[in-house]
Amino acid sequence: MNAAMTEVWQERADRVQRALDKRFWNESIRMYNIETPCEGGKCNDIFHYWWMAHAVDVLVDGLERTGDQRYAERLRNFHEGILARNGCVWPNELYDDMEWMALAWLRAYQATGEPKYKAAVKTLWEDIKTGWNEQMGGGIAWQKSQLDYKNTPANAPAAILAMRLHREFGNPDDLAWARRIYEWQEANLVDPETGLVWDGMNRTGDGAIDKDWRFTYCQGVFIGAAVELYRESAQPAYLEAAMRTFRVVQSEFTAPETGLLPDEGGGDAGLFKGILIRYLAELARSAPEAGNVAAFIAAQAEAAWRSQDDAEEQPLFGTDWGRRPEPDETVQLSAQLSGAMLLEAAAELKPGLQG
Repeated sequence: MNAAMTEVWQERADRVQRALDKRFWNESIRMYNIETPCEGGKCNDIFHYWWMAHAVDVLVDGLERTGDQRYAERLRNFHEGILARNGCVWPNELYDDMEWMALAWLRAYQATGEPKYKAAVKTLWEDIKTGWNEQMGGGIAWQKSQLDYKNTPANAPAAILAMRLHREFGNPDDLAWARRIYEWQEANLVDPETGLVWDGMNRTGDGAIDKDWRFTYCQGVFIGAAVELYRESAQPAYLEAAMRTFRVVQSEFTAPETGLLPDEGGGDAGLFKGILIRYLAELARSAPEAGNVAAFIAAQAEAAWRSQDDAEEQPLFGTDWGRRPEPDETVQLSAQLSGAMLLEAAAELKPGLQG
Protein backbone atom coordinates (compact mmCIF):
# COMPACT_ATOMS: atom_id res chain seq x y z
CA MET A 1 0.00 0.00 0.00
CA ASN A 2 1.48 3.34 -1.03
CA ALA A 3 2.00 6.31 1.25
CA ALA A 4 -0.87 8.25 -0.30
CA MET A 5 -3.40 5.52 0.47
CA THR A 6 -2.02 5.20 3.99
CA GLU A 7 -2.78 8.87 4.50
CA VAL A 8 -6.28 8.42 3.05
CA TRP A 9 -7.23 5.79 5.62
CA GLN A 10 -5.62 7.72 8.45
CA GLU A 11 -7.70 10.76 7.46
CA ARG A 12 -10.88 8.68 7.29
CA ALA A 13 -10.28 7.35 10.79
CA ASP A 14 -9.72 10.95 11.93
CA ARG A 15 -13.09 11.93 10.48
CA VAL A 16 -14.92 9.19 12.34
CA GLN A 17 -13.21 10.28 15.54
CA ARG A 18 -14.32 13.87 14.84
CA ALA A 19 -17.89 12.66 14.43
CA LEU A 20 -17.73 11.06 17.87
CA ASP A 21 -16.34 14.27 19.30
CA LYS A 22 -18.69 16.72 17.62
CA ARG A 23 -21.90 14.70 17.41
CA PHE A 24 -21.83 12.62 20.59
CA TRP A 25 -19.62 14.17 23.30
CA ASN A 26 -21.57 15.89 26.09
CA GLU A 27 -19.35 18.13 28.16
CA SER A 28 -22.03 18.65 30.80
CA ILE A 29 -21.83 14.99 31.84
CA ARG A 30 -18.25 14.35 30.61
CA MET A 31 -19.48 11.34 28.67
CA TYR A 32 -20.88 10.58 25.23
CA ASN A 33 -24.57 10.88 24.48
CA ILE A 34 -25.91 7.43 23.66
CA GLU A 35 -27.41 8.67 20.40
CA THR A 36 -27.46 11.61 18.04
CA PRO A 37 -29.51 13.71 17.96
CA CYS A 38 -30.16 13.71 21.70
CA GLU A 39 -32.62 16.47 22.34
CA GLY A 40 -32.34 17.88 25.84
CA GLY A 41 -30.11 15.04 26.98
CA LYS A 42 -33.10 12.73 27.47
CA CYS A 43 -31.32 9.89 25.69
CA ASN A 44 -28.96 9.57 28.66
CA ASP A 45 -31.60 8.58 31.21
CA ILE A 46 -30.17 5.04 31.06
CA PHE A 47 -26.47 4.64 31.84
CA HIS A 48 -24.85 2.37 29.26
CA TYR A 49 -21.73 1.51 31.26
CA TRP A 50 -20.28 -0.96 28.79
CA TRP A 51 -20.82 1.34 25.80
CA MET A 52 -18.67 3.88 27.61
CA ALA A 53 -15.96 1.27 28.08
CA HIS A 54 -15.76 0.78 24.32
CA ALA A 55 -15.70 4.53 23.83
CA VAL A 56 -12.61 4.60 26.06
CA ASP A 57 -11.07 1.93 23.84
CA VAL A 58 -11.78 3.99 20.71
CA LEU A 59 -10.15 7.06 22.26
CA VAL A 60 -7.07 4.96 23.00
CA ASP A 61 -7.09 3.80 19.37
CA GLY A 62 -6.91 7.43 18.28
CA LEU A 63 -4.20 8.29 20.79
CA GLU A 64 -2.02 5.35 19.84
CA ARG A 65 -2.42 6.00 16.12
CA THR A 66 -1.79 9.75 16.16
CA GLY A 67 -0.10 10.67 19.42
CA ASP A 68 -2.48 13.66 19.57
CA GLN A 69 -2.78 14.68 23.21
CA ARG A 70 -6.37 15.83 22.70
CA TYR A 71 -7.28 12.16 23.06
CA ALA A 72 -5.40 11.99 26.35
CA GLU A 73 -7.24 15.05 27.63
CA ARG A 74 -10.57 13.59 26.62
CA LEU A 75 -9.67 10.36 28.45
CA ARG A 76 -8.98 12.31 31.65
CA ASN A 77 -12.38 14.02 31.49
CA PHE A 78 -14.14 10.82 30.48
CA HIS A 79 -12.63 8.94 33.40
CA GLU A 80 -14.16 11.43 35.82
CA GLY A 81 -17.51 11.42 34.02
CA ILE A 82 -17.92 7.66 34.07
CA LEU A 83 -16.81 7.41 37.67
CA ALA A 84 -19.28 10.09 38.77
CA ARG A 85 -22.17 8.48 36.87
CA ASN A 86 -21.38 5.08 38.41
CA GLY A 87 -21.61 6.41 41.96
CA CYS A 88 -17.88 7.17 42.39
CA VAL A 89 -16.99 3.47 42.26
CA TRP A 90 -15.90 1.28 39.36
CA PRO A 91 -17.58 -2.10 39.99
CA ASN A 92 -21.14 -2.85 38.96
CA GLU A 93 -23.50 -5.83 38.83
CA LEU A 94 -22.34 -7.32 35.55
CA TYR A 95 -19.03 -9.15 35.29
CA ASP A 96 -18.77 -8.69 31.53
CA ASP A 97 -19.37 -4.93 31.89
CA MET A 98 -16.51 -4.69 34.34
CA GLU A 99 -14.23 -6.68 32.06
CA TRP A 100 -14.81 -4.32 29.14
CA MET A 101 -14.10 -1.36 31.41
CA ALA A 102 -10.93 -2.93 32.81
CA LEU A 103 -9.65 -3.83 29.34
CA ALA A 104 -10.19 -0.26 28.18
CA TRP A 105 -8.54 1.46 31.13
CA LEU A 106 -5.61 -0.96 30.99
CA ARG A 107 -4.98 0.17 27.43
CA ALA A 108 -5.40 3.79 28.52
CA TYR A 109 -2.85 3.25 31.30
CA GLN A 110 -0.40 1.67 28.87
CA ALA A 111 -0.83 4.59 26.47
CA THR A 112 -0.53 7.36 29.07
CA GLY A 113 1.06 6.00 32.26
CA GLU A 114 -1.74 7.62 34.27
CA PRO A 115 -1.78 5.93 37.73
CA LYS A 116 -5.52 6.36 38.31
CA TYR A 117 -6.27 4.25 35.25
CA LYS A 118 -4.12 1.47 36.67
CA ALA A 119 -5.94 1.78 39.99
CA ALA A 120 -9.31 1.41 38.24
CA VAL A 121 -8.13 -1.75 36.49
CA LYS A 122 -6.83 -3.30 39.69
CA THR A 123 -10.09 -2.57 41.52
CA LEU A 124 -12.16 -4.06 38.72
CA TRP A 125 -10.00 -7.17 38.37
CA GLU A 126 -10.31 -8.03 42.04
CA ASP A 127 -14.10 -7.82 41.72
CA ILE A 128 -14.19 -9.75 38.44
CA LYS A 129 -12.38 -12.72 39.98
CA THR A 130 -15.20 -13.14 42.50
CA GLY A 131 -17.41 -14.20 39.58
CA TRP A 132 -15.62 -17.53 39.22
CA ASN A 133 -17.44 -20.43 40.85
CA GLU A 134 -17.79 -24.16 40.31
CA GLN A 135 -21.39 -24.12 39.14
CA MET A 136 -21.49 -25.47 35.57
CA GLY A 137 -17.98 -26.79 36.12
CA GLY A 138 -16.37 -23.40 36.56
CA GLY A 139 -16.32 -20.18 34.59
CA ILE A 140 -17.12 -16.60 35.49
CA ALA A 141 -20.78 -15.74 35.95
CA TRP A 142 -22.49 -13.16 33.78
CA GLN A 143 -23.92 -11.21 36.73
CA LYS A 144 -23.79 -11.23 40.51
CA SER A 145 -27.48 -12.07 40.90
CA GLN A 146 -27.26 -15.15 38.64
CA LEU A 147 -24.06 -16.97 39.51
CA ASP A 148 -24.97 -20.20 37.71
CA TYR A 149 -25.34 -18.56 34.28
CA LYS A 150 -22.02 -18.64 32.43
CA ASN A 151 -21.42 -17.11 29.05
CA THR A 152 -18.76 -16.19 26.53
CA PRO A 153 -19.00 -12.40 27.11
CA ALA A 154 -18.07 -12.91 30.77
CA ASN A 155 -15.26 -15.40 30.17
CA ALA A 156 -13.35 -14.76 26.96
CA PRO A 157 -12.75 -11.06 27.76
CA ALA A 158 -11.66 -12.07 31.27
CA ALA A 159 -9.04 -14.38 29.76
CA ILE A 160 -7.83 -11.51 27.56
CA LEU A 161 -7.67 -9.21 30.57
CA ALA A 162 -5.83 -11.70 32.76
CA MET A 163 -3.25 -12.36 30.06
CA ARG A 164 -2.67 -8.67 29.44
CA LEU A 165 -2.35 -8.00 33.16
CA HIS A 166 0.26 -10.74 33.40
CA ARG A 167 2.17 -9.28 30.48
CA GLU A 168 2.08 -5.77 31.95
CA PHE A 169 2.75 -6.50 35.63
CA GLY A 170 4.27 -9.99 35.69
CA ASN A 171 1.99 -11.59 38.29
CA PRO A 172 2.02 -15.38 37.69
CA ASP A 173 -1.43 -15.67 39.27
CA ASP A 174 -2.86 -13.68 36.37
CA LEU A 175 -1.33 -16.11 33.89
CA ALA A 176 -2.92 -18.99 35.80
CA TRP A 177 -6.28 -17.19 35.68
CA ALA A 178 -5.96 -16.63 31.93
CA ARG A 179 -5.27 -20.29 31.26
CA ARG A 180 -8.02 -21.52 33.57
CA ILE A 181 -10.67 -19.24 32.12
CA TYR A 182 -9.65 -19.99 28.54
CA GLU A 183 -9.70 -23.74 29.12
CA TRP A 184 -13.20 -23.55 30.61
CA GLN A 185 -14.41 -21.39 27.72
CA GLU A 186 -12.99 -23.70 25.06
CA ALA A 187 -14.28 -26.85 26.74
CA ASN A 188 -17.82 -25.58 27.29
CA LEU A 189 -18.75 -22.89 24.80
CA VAL A 190 -16.86 -23.68 21.59
CA ASP A 191 -18.20 -26.20 19.10
CA PRO A 192 -15.44 -28.82 18.86
CA GLU A 193 -16.49 -29.70 15.33
CA THR A 194 -16.42 -26.24 13.77
CA GLY A 195 -14.92 -23.68 16.16
CA LEU A 196 -18.19 -21.73 16.35
CA VAL A 197 -18.41 -19.95 19.70
CA TRP A 198 -21.71 -20.30 21.52
CA ASP A 199 -23.07 -17.51 23.69
CA GLY A 200 -23.81 -19.13 27.05
CA MET A 201 -25.12 -21.98 29.16
CA ASN A 202 -27.72 -22.45 31.90
CA ARG A 203 -29.38 -19.10 31.25
CA THR A 204 -32.79 -20.55 32.16
CA GLY A 205 -31.52 -22.97 34.81
CA ASP A 206 -31.78 -26.11 32.70
CA GLY A 207 -28.09 -26.48 31.83
CA ALA A 208 -28.79 -25.91 28.12
CA ILE A 209 -26.32 -24.16 25.83
CA ASP A 210 -27.75 -21.27 23.80
CA LYS A 211 -26.52 -22.66 20.49
CA ASP A 212 -28.98 -20.56 18.52
CA TRP A 213 -27.53 -17.33 19.88
CA ARG A 214 -24.92 -16.67 17.22
CA PHE A 215 -23.23 -13.32 17.70
CA THR A 216 -20.20 -11.85 15.99
CA TYR A 217 -18.67 -10.53 19.19
CA CYS A 218 -18.61 -13.98 20.80
CA GLN A 219 -16.42 -15.14 17.92
CA GLY A 220 -14.26 -12.07 18.34
CA VAL A 221 -13.53 -12.34 22.04
CA PHE A 222 -12.68 -16.03 21.81
CA ILE A 223 -10.29 -15.22 18.97
CA GLY A 224 -8.81 -12.49 21.16
CA ALA A 225 -8.32 -14.85 24.10
CA ALA A 226 -6.64 -17.47 21.92
CA VAL A 227 -4.34 -14.81 20.44
CA GLU A 228 -3.28 -13.62 23.90
CA LEU A 229 -2.40 -17.15 25.01
CA TYR A 230 -0.55 -17.71 21.73
CA ARG A 231 1.54 -14.59 22.28
CA GLU A 232 2.57 -15.85 25.70
CA SER A 233 3.29 -19.46 24.77
CA ALA A 234 3.86 -19.58 21.00
CA GLN A 235 1.88 -22.83 21.06
CA PRO A 236 0.36 -23.40 17.60
CA ALA A 237 -2.84 -24.85 19.09
CA TYR A 238 -3.94 -21.41 20.27
CA LEU A 239 -3.34 -19.84 16.88
CA GLU A 240 -5.17 -22.67 15.13
CA ALA A 241 -8.14 -22.24 17.50
CA ALA A 242 -8.30 -18.56 16.57
CA MET A 243 -8.02 -19.30 12.87
CA ARG A 244 -10.73 -21.97 13.03
CA THR A 245 -13.15 -19.49 14.54
CA PHE A 246 -12.13 -16.89 11.97
CA ARG A 247 -13.04 -19.36 9.24
CA VAL A 248 -16.47 -19.72 10.88
CA VAL A 249 -16.83 -15.94 10.69
CA GLN A 250 -16.04 -16.06 7.00
CA SER A 251 -18.38 -18.94 6.22
CA GLU A 252 -21.32 -18.30 8.54
CA PHE A 253 -21.39 -14.60 9.43
CA THR A 254 -20.89 -12.89 6.09
CA ALA A 255 -23.48 -12.34 3.39
CA PRO A 256 -22.56 -14.29 0.21
CA GLU A 257 -23.69 -11.50 -2.09
CA THR A 258 -21.83 -8.65 -0.35
CA GLY A 259 -19.25 -10.26 1.92
CA LEU A 260 -20.40 -7.95 4.72
CA LEU A 261 -20.87 -8.87 8.33
CA PRO A 262 -24.53 -8.90 9.39
CA ASP A 263 -26.74 -6.14 10.70
CA GLU A 264 -27.30 -7.49 14.22
CA GLY A 265 -29.60 -4.68 15.30
CA GLY A 266 -29.34 -1.64 17.52
CA GLY A 267 -28.78 -1.17 21.21
CA ASP A 268 -26.06 -3.35 22.66
CA ALA A 269 -25.89 -5.34 19.41
CA GLY A 270 -24.61 -2.27 17.62
CA LEU A 271 -21.25 -2.90 19.28
CA PHE A 272 -20.92 -6.53 18.24
CA LYS A 273 -19.25 -6.18 14.83
CA GLY A 274 -16.78 -3.59 16.08
CA ILE A 275 -15.67 -5.90 18.88
CA LEU A 276 -15.15 -8.71 16.38
CA ILE A 277 -13.06 -6.41 14.18
CA ARG A 278 -10.94 -5.31 17.15
CA TYR A 279 -9.90 -8.86 17.93
CA LEU A 280 -9.53 -9.89 14.30
CA ALA A 281 -7.02 -7.06 14.09
CA GLU A 282 -5.14 -8.62 17.02
CA LEU A 283 -5.11 -11.91 15.12
CA ALA A 284 -3.81 -10.19 11.99
CA ARG A 285 -0.99 -8.60 13.99
CA SER A 286 -0.05 -11.90 15.64
CA ALA A 287 -0.21 -14.00 12.47
CA PRO A 288 0.84 -11.71 9.62
CA GLU A 289 1.34 -14.74 7.42
CA ALA A 290 -2.43 -15.19 7.55
CA GLY A 291 -2.98 -12.24 5.25
CA ASN A 292 -6.59 -13.19 4.69
CA VAL A 293 -7.47 -11.83 8.13
CA ALA A 294 -6.21 -8.35 7.28
CA ALA A 295 -7.83 -8.64 3.86
CA PHE A 296 -11.16 -9.49 5.51
CA ILE A 297 -10.97 -6.36 7.66
CA ALA A 298 -9.99 -4.35 4.58
CA ALA A 299 -13.02 -5.60 2.67
CA GLN A 300 -15.37 -4.62 5.50
CA ALA A 301 -13.80 -1.15 5.69
CA GLU A 302 -13.90 -0.60 1.94
CA ALA A 303 -17.56 -1.58 1.73
CA ALA A 304 -18.52 0.52 4.75
CA TRP A 305 -16.74 3.56 3.36
CA ARG A 306 -18.31 3.15 -0.09
CA SER A 307 -21.68 3.60 1.60
CA GLN A 308 -20.56 6.99 2.93
CA ASP A 309 -20.46 10.40 1.32
CA ASP A 310 -16.72 10.77 0.82
CA ALA A 311 -17.01 14.51 1.40
CA GLU A 312 -18.70 14.18 4.80
CA GLU A 313 -16.40 15.55 7.50
CA GLN A 314 -18.25 13.83 10.35
CA PRO A 315 -19.50 10.50 8.95
CA LEU A 316 -22.05 8.46 10.89
CA PHE A 317 -22.38 4.68 10.86
CA GLY A 318 -25.52 2.67 11.41
CA THR A 319 -25.87 -1.01 12.17
CA ASP A 320 -25.72 -1.93 8.47
CA TRP A 321 -22.28 -1.19 7.07
CA GLY A 322 -23.71 -1.32 3.57
CA ARG A 323 -26.00 1.67 4.12
CA ARG A 324 -25.35 5.25 5.19
CA PRO A 325 -27.85 6.59 7.76
CA GLU A 326 -30.36 9.07 6.41
CA PRO A 327 -29.85 12.74 7.41
CA ASP A 328 -32.80 12.66 9.82
CA GLU A 329 -32.05 9.21 11.22
CA THR A 330 -31.11 8.66 14.87
CA VAL A 331 -27.69 7.02 15.16
CA GLN A 332 -26.77 5.18 18.33
CA LEU A 333 -23.40 5.48 19.98
CA SER A 334 -22.98 1.70 19.90
CA ALA A 335 -23.14 1.59 16.10
CA GLN A 336 -20.91 4.63 15.71
CA LEU A 337 -18.30 3.03 17.96
CA SER A 338 -18.33 -0.10 15.80
CA GLY A 339 -17.73 2.04 12.74
CA ALA A 340 -14.87 3.79 14.53
CA MET A 341 -13.31 0.45 15.51
CA LEU A 342 -13.50 -0.66 11.88
CA LEU A 343 -11.89 2.50 10.51
CA GLU A 344 -9.18 2.50 13.18
CA ALA A 345 -8.34 -1.12 12.36
CA ALA A 346 -8.21 -0.29 8.66
CA ALA A 347 -5.95 2.71 9.28
CA GLU A 348 -3.56 0.57 11.30
CA LEU A 349 -3.45 -2.63 9.26
CA LYS A 350 -3.69 -1.10 5.81
CA PRO A 351 -2.80 -4.17 3.65
CA GLY A 352 -5.12 -4.64 0.74
CA LEU A 353 -6.91 -1.32 1.13
CA GLN A 354 -7.46 0.33 -2.21
CA GLY A 355 -9.46 3.43 -1.36
